[in-house]
Amino acid sequence: MEASSLVSTPEIVFFDLETTVPNKAGQRFWVLEFGAIIVCPRKLVELDSYSTLIRPKDLSAVALKSGRRDGITREAVANSPAFEEVADKIFTILNGRIWAGHNIQRFDCVRIKEAFAEIGRPAPMPVGMFDSLGVLTEKFGRRAGNMKMATLAAYFGLGQQKHRSLEDVRMNLEVLKHCAAVLFVESSLPSVMNGKWHNPSTVVTRSRSNGKLLCREENSRKSPPTTLGYQRAVPYTRGRLGEV
Repeated sequence: MEASSLVSTPEIVFFDLETTVPNKAGQRFWVLEFGAIIVCPRKLVELDSYSTLIRPKDLSAVALKSGRRDGITREAVANSPAFEEVADKIFTILNGRIWAGHNIQRFDCVRIKEAFAEIGRPAPMPVGMFDSLGVLTEKFGRRAGNMKMATLAAYFGLGQQKHRSLEDVRMNLEVLKHCAAVLFVESSLPSVMNGKWHNPSTVVTRSRSNGKLLCREENSRKSPPTTLGYQRAVPYTRGRLGEV
């Protein structure tokens, strides 16, 4: 069969959003940053990248001083483009590719759809989806604690999560590579690697363990889905985040 007759595999786009975190009933999420890397599906090497801060319509929803070390402040986004100014670029990056990320189905996908709906435009659509939170919870969770990206990065010694979109998606890809390598070794040596790992509660996370901000993050975007792996594109969740 000639190479030209083969169906090419769509590229994978790892993406992540940083948003405001509502702390009162009736408040909404505002997208503050979009970051993505386009990856070759057969080699998992980065082909291209893009990131931008985004100015929300309601600047008062953005904290004057972030509670995170590298967090996004009101001053940082004040002169950034509005979502409608970068919508074309975001659409081009996401549409028709395989979407990948950590907890994207329950959070980032929903926020993308809301942002495009607000400017009266159709949202981009994936040809498939890979949510690493669901996959790693099923395949790797017995040893890696609460499955937050910060915990997984600490487990593999990859440094501290920045909570900035582009840095986080690159960390996500590295975590997946490390997990895949460990699982490959285990499957190759089942009589030696017997799966008797330490209790996940002994895993130390470098993320903050106290404070109101962490509690809001737990409720807003860190609850693991029940099951999620590589799948055909499915309709987005329309309910509030965290609802089943």
